[in-house]
Amino acid sequence: MKTIFSRLFNILTISMVIVMIVPAQLKAQDEPEVTEEATPAPKKDNKPVKSFYDAGMLIETQTNLVWSVKTLEFVIQHRFGNLNSEGFDMLGLYAPSNIRMGLNYGLFKNAQIGIASTKNGQLQEFNYKYSLLRQTKSNSMPIGAAYYGNIQYDSRADNTLFGYEYKALYRISFFNQLIIARKISPKLTLQVSLMHAHFNQIDTNITPELTHDNYAYGVAGRYKFSPQGSVIFEYDYAFTTPKYKDRELHKNVEVAPNISFGVEFATSAHSFHIFISTYNAISPQRNLMYSTNDFTKQDLLIGFNITRNWGF
Repeated sequence: MKTIFSRLFNILTISMVIVMIVPAQLKAQDEPEVTEEATPAPKKDNKPVKSFYDAGMLIETQTNLVWSVKTLEFVIQHRFGNLNSEGFDMLGLYAPSNIRMGLNYGLFKNAQIGIASTKNGQLQEFNYKYSLLRQTKSNSMPIGAAYYGNIQYDSRADNTLFGYEYKALYRISFFNQLIIARKISPKLTLQVSLMHAHFNQIDTNITPELTHDNYAYGVAGRYKFSPQGSVIFEYDYAFTTPKYKDRELHKNVEVAPNISFGVEFATSAHSFHIFISTYNAISPQRNLMYSTNDFTKQDLLIGFNITRNWGF
């Protein structure tokens, strides 16, 4: 009898061990093997950054902003007389002034064209701008770049202004500008540019140092101090600096660099710039070649730009 109970006890013990071990083994076999999945790398945001500027120009220089297709921009630029002129002229208000009015239109993607007319020299202008590079949010493209050019026609009636052997081509001048800009932060944008001006006709009898082609570089930027307000500045330096005979001072005066600074107030459709500048021609090629206003001698003037754009 004892043997029978001993055998039963052994069988129960073995059965209990099997019941406890086998299910655990089966469960371990059924559970899938857990592996750590690699965290996917965040996707780069290659969308272009929001507009660097609110207008196609800053003070005197162009910006890298090219208007989108079917956008029309109306531009008014005004320059009062020099602040240091003799007599009382109400900060240049009563002095001879200059004005330019123009229209720019987004022709197709990354390209715009424009027309304009300037008072001094009665300049009729055709211009064009193309966006070459666009800065991206991911910095896969760290800069924005654009090319700007114009053709100007001096429409003054007096043919003798263009030499004894007059030709209509003598009235034409050209301007080219390469603009490289970077939006460093939502508030700060800086740009540099290289410029070239060409005049078909020049007067070397009075100024022998004049050349048909003139080159310059420029630095400009803006800093936003509020959603609508910004501080803006420009500096342009001409490599070619011929000396002109100043009839009042009776001495030669060199072409001087441009120094301009002011403020901008802008909305989604308007921009207004008011500033102090040394340039007064508004025409970029004439400023580059003929401006002798010297910042150190207080040859300054007040100016303003107004732009309005519409999307169609």
